[in-house]
Amino acid sequence: MGRYAEAERVVRDGLAMEPASGQLLGVLAWVLRLRRDYPAALTAADAAIAADPSLADAHAERAEILIGLLRASDAVASAREAARLQPFRPSGHLVLARALSSANRREEARAAAAHGLRLDPSSVEGLLTVAEVEREAGRRDEAAAAARAVLAIDPANAYARWLIAMLDAERLQVRRSMRVLRDVARDNPARTDVLAMTWPIRGILSGLRRGLPLGAAITTALALAALRWSLVGDFARLLSLVVAAVMIGFGLRVLVPAGRLPWRCLRLVPRLTRRGTIGGLITAGVAVTLLIAYALSTWWVLALTAFLLSGPMWIFGLLEVLGAGLDDPGYRHALLGLAGDFRQWWREFRAIWRLGG
Repeated sequence: MGRYAEAERVVRDGLAMEPASGQLLGVLAWVLRLRRDYPAALTAADAAIAADPSLADAHAERAEILIGLLRASDAVASAREAARLQPFRPSGHLVLARALSSANRREEARAAAAHGLRLDPSSVEGLLTVAEVEREAGRRDEAAAAARAVLAIDPANAYARWLIAMLDAERLQVRRSMRVLRDVARDNPARTDVLAMTWPIRGILSGLRRGLPLGAAITTALALAALRWSLVGDFARLLSLVVAAVMIGFGLRVLVPAGRLPWRCLRLVPRLTRRGTIGGLITAGVAVTLLIAYALSTWWVLALTAFLLSGPMWIFGLLEVLGAGLDDPGYRHALLGLAGDFRQWWREFRAIWRLGG
C-alpha cells in the first residue's frame, strides 16, 4: 500500500513490548529499507541478527540493504548465510544472486538465480531476479524472456514492464521503450521513474563521453604530426569531420524518435543531476563544434581543446550520477554504468596510445 510511515509506527509499537524480538527487528529493517533509510535499516538488521542469528530472513534483509549501500562483498556474505540457513527456500538464493551481480560476479549470480528459480519455477521474484541478473550479464534475450514470463503470470507487473523498456533502450528501440515507460508511469503515478525516462539524453551523453575524447585524441595527435608531415593534415581534418558527424548522427538517431518526453522529465530529476546533464550536453556540443572548426581552419589548438573538454564531460557525468542521491534505487546502476564507461574509455585510450608509441 506504500504506507511505510504507518507500518514503521506499528512495528515500533510492537518492539516497545518485545524489544528483543528478532522477527520484529527484521520487519523494521525491511520497512526502513522501503523508506530508503538504509543506515537505519542496517542498524535494525544487525540488531535482528544479534537477537536471533538463526533468522534467515534477517540475513537476507541485511544483504538487500548492503546492496543498496554499494557494499557488495558484505552483501554476498550475508546472502550466503541466508541461503545456508534455509537452503530449500528460494529467497535466500535469489538475494545471493542479486548480491553476486552487484559484485560483478556474473556467472555465479546466474547460477544462484537459476537455482532459486528451480526451487519455485512460477515465482515472480525468481523470474525478475533472473531477468535482472541476465541483463547485468549482457544477455538481453534471456533477460527479456524472463521478464515476459513474469508478465504472463502478472500482466500488470510494473517492474517487468520497466525491465523490458530498458532492454529496448539498450537495443536503441527508442519509440517502443519510451512508450512502455510512459504507460508504466501512467499506471503507477506514485512511483514514476523520471530518471529512467530521461535515458535517451543520458544514453547520448554516455556515448559521447566515450567517443568524443577518443576521436579528439586521435585527431589532436594527427594534427600535431601534421606540423612536421603536412600530408597527415588532410587525414586529420577528414577524421575530425567524421567524428563530429558520427556524434551528431548518434544524437539524432536517439533524440528524434524519443520526442519531447525525456526533456519534460529532465525538469523533474534532482537539480544536481539536471545541471550535470545540461552541462555535459553543452560541453559535448562545444567539443563537436571545435572539431568542425579545426577541419575548416587546420588550427591544431582547436582539436586539442576539444580533447581537453573530456575532463569536464566526465566531471559533469559524475555530478549527474551523484545528483540521483545515495538513497535512489537507480543510483547503483547509474554509478556502475558511469564507472564502466570510464573503464572502457581508458582501455581504448591506452590501446591507441600504445599503437602511437
